[in-house]
Amino acid sequence: QVQLVESGGGLVQPGGSLRLSCVVSGSIFRIATMAWYRQTPGKERELVATITNGDNTMYADSVKGRFTISRDNAKKTVYLQMSSLKPEDTAVYYCKLPWLGRDYWGQGTQVTVSS
Repeated sequence: QVQLVESGGGLVQPGGSLRLSCVVSGSIFRIATMAWYRQTPGKERELVATITNGDNTMYADSVKGRFTISRDNAKKTVYLQMSSLKPEDTAVYYCKLPWLGRDYWGQGTQVTVSS
């Protein structure tokens, strides 16, 4: 059984920082590519960043230079360090683990950027 649990969201002022965490249960974490997505009401879920088991990363243009994805295989955790946050970064952030044709999602964590 694969379960993902996100944490670390909250309210932050523009220009501030937050670090999101996603803890994964199950033994496949070490070999899985992990991803962070975000979603705002009325819009489709948007890919934010991915990291492979070899630590290769990819970022959406909207977050390049501001967000950093990383992973700790010993802790089965993937992180999203978010800096220079903007109001348009406000969303529910989800982590995803794709495996054998199925996507496993966490419950999401709300990030609100507002003064």
